[in-house]
Amino acid sequence: MKPIKIPALPAVLLAIISVQGGAAIAKGLFPLLGAAGTASVRIGFSALILLAVYRPDLKQLSRQQWKAVIAYGMSLGAMNIIFYLAIARIPLGLGVTLEFIGPLLLAVSGSKRAIDFLWILLAAIGIAFISPWNEKGADLLGILLALLAGAFWAAYIVLGGRISKLMDGGQAVAIGMIFASIVVLPFGLAGGILQHFSPVMLLSGIALALLSSAIPFTLKINALRKIPARTFSILMSLEPAVAAICGLLFLKEMLSFYEWLAIALVVIASAGATLTKGKRNL
Repeated sequence: MKPIKIPALPAVLLAIISVQGGAAIAKGLFPLLGAAGTASVRIGFSALILLAVYRPDLKQLSRQQWKAVIAYGMSLGAMNIIFYLAIARIPLGLGVTLEFIGPLLLAVSGSKRAIDFLWILLAAIGIAFISPWNEKGADLLGILLALLAGAFWAAYIVLGGRISKLMDGGQAVAIGMIFASIVVLPFGLAGGILQHFSPVMLLSGIALALLSSAIPFTLKINALRKIPARTFSILMSLEPAVAAICGLLFLKEMLSFYEWLAIALVVIASAGATLTKGKRNL
């Protein structure tokens, strides 16, 4: 897939909007397909599109590459279906905010610097604001599922770093999507996804695959060639806020003051962790 010629910073922002807009569209399909069915449609069509674009030669993979790409793809599939199950119970913005805790903890893991404990504390305070402590609080199971999705996101990052040293990124994502589909599709089939198969579902699946995978992946690859990884990561920290705005615009999900404050705290913690980590590595 040829890089889209868009300046780096707008490309990252468009990628974020594409992913979160796709998530909002996906949640709109939950009443018809269910969370597992929608995840199956998204991952399945993403796999088909990426395989068609990159056309990986499966016969050329070594045993080491197979082991890495299978683990990578399965973590991707688990992350997606668990996240969809989470946002079926809690607003999209809160789901993304809680999911971000996984990469944040990964970023500061092993650090003994006081500043990194500050980022953890800010994120913890944010989580406390997204509370099930009263009858108007967020759903507890939804919160736990979003945090679990974040753990799989952290694993996906680690595994993605390993596989990037073994094979081309586009090839890895395309093959990984095969195994992500293997993880997700049984749940979609068990939920009766085939009963709802229609031209509308076909179009929705293609739109989800493009918005959530193909388009943002291309935009991010293009941007990473032009800007430092630290700048890229700081921009990606805006995802919880963009998700909340998409949830408000497309799903009419109203958040309380404390929930918006929680999102702000996690965004600050994520951006701060990226900045201080960058300084340590300079």
